[in-house]
Parts: sequence; C-alpha cells; structure tokens
Amino acid sequence: MTTRPTAEELPLAAAPVLRAMFPGAESAEIRDWTASPRGLATETYLFDLAHESATDSLVLRRPPEVALFPDYDLLRQVLVMRRLADTPIAVPVVRWLERDDTALGSPYFVMDRIAGSAPGDLPSYHSAGLYFDAEPAQRARMWWGCVDTIAEIHQLDWRALNLGFLRFPRFGGTPLEQIVGYVESALDWASDTPPPTLRRAARWLRANLYEPEHVTLCWGDARMSNILYDNEFRVNGVLDWEIAYIGDHEADLAWMLFLDWGCSEHQGVERLAGTPTRAETIARYEERAGMKVRNLRYNEILAAVLLGIPLLRMAHRLRLPAEIDVTAFCAARIEELLLDA
Repeated sequence: MTTRPTAEELPLAAAPVLRAMFPGAESAEIRDWTASPRGLATETYLFDLAHESATDSLVLRRPPEVALFPDYDLLRQVLVMRRLADTPIAVPVVRWLERDDTALGSPYFVMDRIAGSAPGDLPSYHSAGLYFDAEPAQRARMWWGCVDTIAEIHQLDWRALNLGFLRFPRFGGTPLEQIVGYVESALDWASDTPPPTLRRAARWLRANLYEPEHVTLCWGDARMSNILYDNEFRVNGVLDWEIAYIGDHEADLAWMLFLDWGCSEHQGVERLAGTPTRAETIARYEERAGMKVRNLRYNEILAAVLLGIPLLRMAHRLRLPAEIDVTAFCAARIEELLLDA
C-alpha cells in the first residue's frame, strides 16, 4: 500500500499514473490542478493533461479520509455513470477506475470534465453565485432544467439498465423498507448519539411505510448544485451519483424542494424572482414524468434524515464542538413536517 498523498501532494503523485494511462502522453504536463469545492462525499480535483496530440480536461475523484456514508464505494457511482452513458442523462465519461490503493494510496477514478457552471449551496444560491446573478427567466430555465432532469431519470428502465445493485435487500423486501432500514442503520453508524429529532423521524418513517406507486432509479442528491449549466443556462452535465438508489420516484423531488427550503425560508432569505413555486414545481414534474406526487411530506422527512447522516459524520471528521449542530436545519424541517403529519 502506498501512503495516501495529501491534497497538496496529489498532483505530483498522480502525474506518472496519468501519463502511463494515456497513450503517447509520456511527457504530458498536468496544468491548472484545482480542488473542487463541490461534493461532500468524494474528494474531487479538476485539471488539464497537456500532451503532444491533445489537452484533456479531466477530473480525479477519490474517497475522503473519513467516509460520510457507511457503504461508500467508488465502484457504485462509476457503474451508475457507465450504465447511464447511452441514455438522455448527461453524465461524465469515466476513463478508468482503480480500486487498488497501490498507486495513489486509495482507490480513485478519472473521468472527462464537462464544461459548465453550477449554482452553489454555501452560501445559498438565493444570495450569491450563478443563480443569484442570473435574470429571472434564466433562473426559471435552470430550475426547470433540474426538474426535467429528475423526470427523465425516473422514466428510465432501471432493470434494463442493470441497476438492481442499487437496492438494499438486507434491510427489507420492498424499496421503501430498504431505504428506511438503511437510514436507521446509517444513523447508528454516523453517531453514537444522533439528534433526537432525527431518531424520532426515523421511527415515524418506519411506522408510516406505504407501497410506492412507482419504483424508479433515484438520483439521491437531486439539486441544481449537481447540474452543470451551459452559457444559455441549459443542462450540460448531471453529477454526483454517490447515493443513487432504487426507490419511490417522489424522493428526488422532495430532496430538491427540501434543500431549496434550506437555502431560502430556513435562512430568512427571500426566494429570487423567476424561481417557480412549490405547486408549480410539482405540476411540472407530474407533467414531465407522467407520475403523480402523493407522498411528498413523507419523502421530505426521509430527505432530511438522509442528509443528516453525512452531516453528522462531517461534524465528527472536523471535530466540531457539541454546541455546533450542523443537522439543525434538518431537524427544523422535520419538526415542521411532523406537525402536519
């Protein structure tokens, strides 16, 4: 096993590996190596590999030193992207996956970089960044692009795409039992003492299981910040498949709406002009997916608990003091939703 290079050491360590993997690139130069601020669950680095015949714009991803999910696996996200490659979903092309830690001290994979820009979550896209700087019509185009992408994902035949490995059969017989069982187990894994509201929500999810009307591929992290938009604010790339799973189609829409609540109402930030309403968003999704939305509250509670898992682990990784509760906004939304349950 090779010692894992630090972020600062990684470009030098990766150079001979990259040169060996590209034909005719024995003397290639790595240029503009940059750590991407996006993504909690996977370390991501952007760079150009310049050699005699071409310059390739690439991305290298490796696991974080502390996993944010109990079943973290680079192979999982690589397989999803490869099996979506011939669908309408604009996923990156994966060049190769190295599951051994001999070369770079950990598994890693390299993929092509897709051109484009994405809104950020920190600070809220309603207060800074690409979405904030756009005109109202451009914001609407970005928002609808995300909703339409979710609908397109849900229209895919996950069985024909051989994505059954995204299920969690050890946690139950049905897709909803499986994701709820996964959440319950992951909460215990993430913290010895998870926040009481997250634990209460997990119990509520278990007590209110239902049979989904449609079972689909769920993106898992469905939000504008995981979309790359071109200069005309059209979808150019769909990223971050770490927590993709097979489940209720409503889960992705609930995730998007929950995070938008976290970026606006929860922070006391006004939603920007051009941003469609919740009702408009649901109607657009139903029209584009051809599927009704009937269990959104349940799936928003699920989203809040599921997001709490990596946040709890991140707090552990950063050794945050107990008084800093990074899951507070998850708990706040759960409390609001359980009042209406």
